[in-house]
Amino acid sequence: MIDLYYWPTPNGHKIPIMLEETGLAYNVVPVNMLKGDQFAPDFLAISPNNKIPAIVDHDSADGRPLAIFESGAILQYLAEKTGQFMPKETRPRYEVLQWLTFQVAAVGPMFGQCGHFLGYAPERIPYAIDRYQKETLKLYAVMDKRLGDVDYLAGEYSIADMATFPWVKVRWLHEIEIDEFPNVKRWYEQVAARPAVQRGCALLEDEMKIGDPDEEARDALFGNQQHEKR
Repeated sequence: MIDLYYWPTPNGHKIPIMLEETGLAYNVVPVNMLKGDQFAPDFLAISPNNKIPAIVDHDSADGRPLAIFESGAILQYLAEKTGQFMPKETRPRYEVLQWLTFQVAAVGPMFGQCGHFLGYAPERIPYAIDRYQKETLKLYAVMDKRLGDVDYLAGEYSIADMATFPWVKVRWLHEIEIDEFPNVKRWYEQVAARPAVQRGCALLEDEMKIGDPDEEARDALFGNQQHEKR
C-alpha cells in the first residue's frame, strides 16, 4: 500500500494519475495547504520542503517503508517500481527523463509564477506578468513544435505527459489561448480522454477552495508561515 500525501493542485494531480494508470493500491492522506497542514512535523519528516505531493511506500523493495518527496522523483520511482510508462532502453528512457525534467525545471516554475502574478498577487505588477507570461508562451511553443512530430512528449505516453498535463489543465489561470497551439490542444484532448487521468484529476476536487484565498489561506500558501512553522 502507498500513502499519498496530497492536495488537488497541478503538482498534486501528477501522482494519482500515475497511481490510477498503474493500478497500484493507495491511501489518500489529505494535506490541506490552505489550512497549513503542510507544516505539521509528521509531514515535514516526509517532505522537508513542506510541499505536496509525497508518498510513503509500505511495500518497497527492501521491505521497509520508503518516503519520497518531489513529484518528478515520485513519478520516476513509481515507473521503476511497476516497469510502466518509462522504457528501460537508454535512448527512449532518456526521452522520457528529459521531458520530465523539462516539466519540473521549466513548465512548473514558469507556469506557476505566471499564474501567481496573474491570479494571486495582492497587486498587479506589469513587469512580472509580462515576463512570466512570455516565458509561459515560449514553453507552449516548445511543446507545440515537439508535439507536431510525435503523439506524446517522449514519443509514447509516459510520466512526462502525466507531469505536464495538469499544468496545461489550469491554463485559464495563465490567460493563454490554447487554440494558438494546435498540437498542444490535440495532445491535451488525447490525454484528457484517458479514464485514469480523469480519475486522478478528480481526487478531492470538491475539497479545493475556489476563488481568492482568505487571509489564513494566503498566509499558509505565501506568507510568514513558510518560515515560522519549521
